[in-house]
Amino acid sequence: MPLVPIFTLKLNHKINQRMVTIGKYDGVHPCLTCATTAGKVFIHNPHTRNQSSGGRIESNSDNDISLLNINQAVSAINAGPLDPKSDNDILMVGTQTNLLAYDVANNTDLFYRDTPDGANAIAIGRLGEIESPLAIVGGNCSLLGFDYSGNDSFWTVTGDNVCSLALLDFNGNGQNELIVGSEDFDIRVFKEDEIMAEMSETESITALCAMQNSRFGYALANGTVGVYDRTARYWRIKSKNQAVSIQSFDLDSDGVPELITGWSNGKIDARNDRTGEVIFKDHFSSAVAGIVVGDYRMDGQSQLICCSVDGEVRGFQQAPAELRGNLMDTNIEQDTIRELSQRKQNLLLELHNYEENARVSSSERPSGLGDLDSVQMGIIPANTQLQTTLRVNTGSDTTRPHVELVVSTTNETIIRAVLIFAEGIFEGESHVVHPSSANLSSNVVVPIVPPKDVPVDLHIKAFVGSRNSTQFHVFELMRQLQRFSMYALCTQPVAEPSSHVTFQINERINRVLMWINQNFLLQEDLTCEGSLNASFMSLRGSGPLVIKMETNGQVIIMTDDMDLAGDVVQALCVFLHIDELQVTAEFPTEMEKLREILVKVDEYHAVRQKLTAEMADHSNLIRSLVVRAEDARLMDDMKNMKKGYMELYDLNRDLINGYKIRSNNHTELLSCLKQVNQMIQKAGRLRVGKYKTQVINACRTAIKSSNIAALFKIIKTGTS
Repeated sequence: MPLVPIFTLKLNHKINQRMVTIGKYDGVHPCLTCATTAGKVFIHNPHTRNQSSGGRIESNSDNDISLLNINQAVSAINAGPLDPKSDNDILMVGTQTNLLAYDVANNTDLFYRDTPDGANAIAIGRLGEIESPLAIVGGNCSLLGFDYSGNDSFWTVTGDNVCSLALLDFNGNGQNELIVGSEDFDIRVFKEDEIMAEMSETESITALCAMQNSRFGYALANGTVGVYDRTARYWRIKSKNQAVSIQSFDLDSDGVPELITGWSNGKIDARNDRTGEVIFKDHFSSAVAGIVVGDYRMDGQSQLICCSVDGEVRGFQQAPAELRGNLMDTNIEQDTIRELSQRKQNLLLELHNYEENARVSSSERPSGLGDLDSVQMGIIPANTQLQTTLRVNTGSDTTRPHVELVVSTTNETIIRAVLIFAEGIFEGESHVVHPSSANLSSNVVVPIVPPKDVPVDLHIKAFVGSRNSTQFHVFELMRQLQRFSMYALCTQPVAEPSSHVTFQINERINRVLMWINQNFLLQEDLTCEGSLNASFMSLRGSGPLVIKMETNGQVIIMTDDMDLAGDVVQALCVFLHIDELQVTAEFPTEMEKLREILVKVDEYHAVRQKLTAEMADHSNLIRSLVVRAEDARLMDDMKNMKKGYMELYDLNRDLINGYKIRSNNHTELLSCLKQVNQMIQKAGRLRVGKYKTQVINACRTAIKSSNIAALFKIIKTGTS
């Protein structure tokens, strides 16, 4: 028998996607909580119908739903235990400007804090060695952690806007680390405010969930879902639909949680955490809004609770023992038979081709005929090999600079087609080159433009045969694209950039030279006697990169691109196993940009405060005008009533215009704050270990105290 929902609810409220949580607000009864339209959050509580009066909550005893008025568009919600002295869960509601911690049981605000960087995702729990539980808010390139009293006990920056958060014991030390997914396609692991690991993906990371031990699931904006075990990816699959929500739940009672995914087309599936194989699926009539886990029936067993955007809720219980390992319906046998039959047909066809090749090559035929048949059957010399070469193309008047992958054979056979699979380089992650019949040859050149400086594995498949072949041999091989492949070695002297990073290491020059040879695309390995001086030109147009090293261990990295300098420092330290590194950084252009941004931030803050004061004055005036106009109406003084409502109309129009200005001002302010946070992130990436953490914390302190001079000194020297 297939697994069926043990309960179904029809809630007469729309549910916003990715805004579903469940909480025990009285410490006992789990309540389904979802964000809905018009700045409201509804709480479904089928266990007790008595709600306290007052506060933000509006009760409706007919359908066990209470509405919480936020009066702003909700951007994230979550619920969890925040008070270490109580079992009650606290509801956290984030908007693009504020964070509300709400005590639902007492119908009161616990605290209300400004979040100028917004709140795109919220995680609740313990982090590292921080004593109290935290509500961690991911926003505009920043991470903020609030304790029960509303104090910001944790703060750091990340590379881009935060999309998703999860708490997980990543390294098995008994303490939680913070997994952060962001819009720059990176998954970062924070041990408190120190980055432990980074994994690059191919799209924005829209969802994360902790699984068993050090495994966690992830979902991307392009429809990819998968599972990581620490930094190693177990598996991934890609769909044309978008994964809205992922959750970890042991559905088949085997003691190992599966990855449950809710999709934008209404499908729900459960996949084996090791293989990605689907073991259960169901379907809503509308898109999935969210998936949570809780003992909603209060029977001592957790249920998987799935919600659709139309307000339909289904709860699934763990499968009984007799269904263990087979949650799909009886059609799974027919699907398996169909799949095996298809594989059988493919293998028979392959066997037939081999037999034909053997027959043609061994039969005695009139001169020429056997050769023609052999050619048509695709027989190639036994010593045929496929070779690949990577080289830098600096571009021309008609082509932009790029990396070239040359695929060639060792004889006169031709390459009919080349398929390359590489993450994050090609749209759709794969690229096919199919030369026309007139251009067939034994080598094919494929242009490659990596968007980021990360090493990429190129999985290459090539069809090889003769010019008149109708069947081809498939050659498969893998080639790694170096991390800094988009930088061409300069053979002539170049103008050295004014910006640079200087630091001291206890290493030999040959070790740094070995790192350069492994990470840059060079036709021949570099060698040097005495000091090192290697110059490269960026193919992306960011200017020269010069790497120098003296015999006393002083290293100078010269580039006007602060991001590139950070990438070089991080990659070099990983190669040389350097755990802590302090540097001196000089980036005058970047500092001037930062100075301009900070001036704009001050201006936007001043405008915001002025507009807020004006709106408050207008609101008070509106109240008095309404009273006067209504008094005139009751006294049949139509002239003054008309005058009062005309003034109200004009005042309301001014309020709307003021709101538009305030909204545009807020958008510009967010953009500037994002650039400030990214600058702090860049300054941090120039350092390694504790020095990186020191720089980020010191920069934050300088910004809070408006000490701009100290901020620039911290970015330059790493300390105030």
